[in-house]
Amino acid sequence: MTRAEKAAAVRPTLAAVAQAAGVSASTASLAFSGAGPVSPATRDRVLAVAAELGYGGPDPRARSLRRGRSGIVGAVIESSLSDAFRDPVNVAMLDGLADVTGPADNSLLLLTETGPEQSRLIDAPVDAVVLFGCSLRLDESVAVVRRRGIPVVSIEARAMEGVLDIGLDNVDASRALARHLHDLGHRDVAVVALQLGPTRTLGPITDERIASGTTHTALQRLQGVREVFPRARGVVTAGSWTSEGHRAGRALLDVAPDQRPTAIVAQSDLLASGVIAAASELGLEVPRDLSVVGFDGIRLDDPRAADLTTMRQPAVEKGRAAGRALLDLLAGAPAESTTFTSVFHRGSTTAPPRR
Repeated sequence: MTRAEKAAAVRPTLAAVAQAAGVSASTASLAFSGAGPVSPATRDRVLAVAAELGYGGPDPRARSLRRGRSGIVGAVIESSLSDAFRDPVNVAMLDGLADVTGPADNSLLLLTETGPEQSRLIDAPVDAVVLFGCSLRLDESVAVVRRRGIPVVSIEARAMEGVLDIGLDNVDASRALARHLHDLGHRDVAVVALQLGPTRTLGPITDERIASGTTHTALQRLQGVREVFPRARGVVTAGSWTSEGHRAGRALLDVAPDQRPTAIVAQSDLLASGVIAAASELGLEVPRDLSVVGFDGIRLDDPRAADLTTMRQPAVEKGRAAGRALLDLLAGAPAESTTFTSVFHRGSTTAPPRR
């Protein structure tokens, strides 16, 4: 019976691989991990023996038990993954988070919180959690995680006890966009808002929807605009998608000319792109007939919105900052909340209102 046939009768182990390869168990382990002082020849020999024995590598569960950690960071998104990945800002923040946590030997587990059912945070096998702009609806679940002694970092969320926040100057940046329009001479300005929560339906911005709103980023950006235009009207969308910006744009612009706003503040570049598309369909030229501003600073494929007036935010750096904070907390080192600053870009989509 060959060595492979003998091994088939029992489940192969790392110790069996080490013995067959003529090395210690620790050397065999290092050969699989790719770390440590193991020569290429020894590593090749260990891997060849493992393949012959049908051994796929060390059991990650056993490794987790030895370390006392799962090696998993939970990334919590308060929407479906299909919706979340339609927004380049979410993707950029996840990229930044992975840039930092991956080299530190951590994996990312994406968790969605979209309904009233029990939160997945209650028993998720994670060492730490990052909340991506989640609302106060998760307060109770976060409290449970904190009682488990698991570090929690949020990105653009409302202040929660025991949660370190990575913030963005949403109020100041939105105020600056509104001030830009005011300085150009605009007085009738409308807002196309991100989802306010908890209802995901397109509709007018009302005092009731603001009072029941739970989405921190959208509420902050609306606050900044209304500090310049207190009576700014507008439309709440279901999310940061071009299609939603288009629907909102039609609602605001497909009316009598004297009822149209002269400028629109869209709370994301994708929404702004949709607004510009709607304006074009209605025969309106941007910026001659309508000024449009966005927020985020992403690359847009539509040439009509390619040089959008917007606020450019450091989305990747926000993700990296969240990752660094998590690693510090896991190591027992001090970590502090931080707020990033957006940069104004004056593009070709704003001009003085047409007289």
